[in-house]
Amino acid sequence: MNQKDYYGILGVQRNATKDELKSAYRKLALQYHPDRNKSLDAEEKFKEISEAYAILSDEEKRKTYDHYGSAGIGDRYTPEDIFRGVDFEDIFRDLGFGIFDQFFGRRGGGWAAPQRGYDLQYDLEIDLEEAAAGLETEIPVTRVENCQVCGGSGAKPGTGLKTCPACEGTGQVRRQSALSGFFTVTQITTCSRCGGKGRITEVACTECKGAGNVRRNRRLSVKIPPGVDENSTLRLRGEGDTGPEVPPGDLYVTVHIRPHSVFERKGQDLLCEIPISFTQATLGARILAPSLGGQIELKIPPGTQPGTLFKMRGKGMPRMDGHGKGDEYIKVNVKVPTHLTKRHRELLLELEKEDQDAD
Repeated sequence: MNQKDYYGILGVQRNATKDELKSAYRKLALQYHPDRNKSLDAEEKFKEISEAYAILSDEEKRKTYDHYGSAGIGDRYTPEDIFRGVDFEDIFRDLGFGIFDQFFGRRGGGWAAPQRGYDLQYDLEIDLEEAAAGLETEIPVTRVENCQVCGGSGAKPGTGLKTCPACEGTGQVRRQSALSGFFTVTQITTCSRCGGKGRITEVACTECKGAGNVRRNRRLSVKIPPGVDENSTLRLRGEGDTGPEVPPGDLYVTVHIRPHSVFERKGQDLLCEIPISFTQATLGARILAPSLGGQIELKIPPGTQPGTLFKMRGKGMPRMDGHGKGDEYIKVNVKVPTHLTKRHRELLLELEKEDQDAD
């Protein structure tokens, strides 16, 4: 899937509400629906705006798009998945337009089965020290799993499935009507009795109520490698939602690193600022400076100027490829005395006089 700007396609801002999305889509549907617009590009434009609305009106798909772009949508959803669950019928019923199966990824025999279950996403916050050292932790996940009682069939053990009499096994219900003699409206809706499956249970499973799957709360172990960066995403294969007769999706864990009280991170390097006294800057000194591994000795040369940056090689974050570490940069801020004793003033005046004489 090529990169697409779904917000731009609908002409809305990235923070648009669901009502604003629906309003924008209705306006464009009036303009490009093939029942009204007979231009050569109307059908493609209509498909494009419908795809954008289907993704942005769904909370999970919108979150995936915001994070990974349209390429992420193509990686995680089939065309059938993109349009599944979108209530186009409500929009087009109000506008008086028909709904066409070729627009929304439906096929003649009903909805095509998804290739796998839906992917899930989890945002994990960790400290900078944890990012440096790496860690193994557990995260709570609520996901859809196959019902263990019926094995995902939805039928009570010992009973079976039968063809849905409402849709005759197609998973769809079609309705046609003529409007004002100009065109015929074909409305295709998912069969409400079988949910688009084409089959219904003889006796529903008491555990999942015939759905074939249930939502479970799980705690999953995730390993965070040393040196992980902000917004790094880890993929846990097979830990997403599952469904009857399809493999499970994946779980994507996005890492966020809490702000640190001392260090600012720049890639694999660390930056911090420390104060030194006027005399330390002037005469030189050896001081203790912070690092993620504990305090380290820093040599201040005589005559150090305010804002001087010292580089501590190899004291930064581990590189995720395992090849060494970044560096730590220490910026020194010289503290100017604010409360001077009489003796302080005398000494400073003597120093000033010495400087003037030296010039």
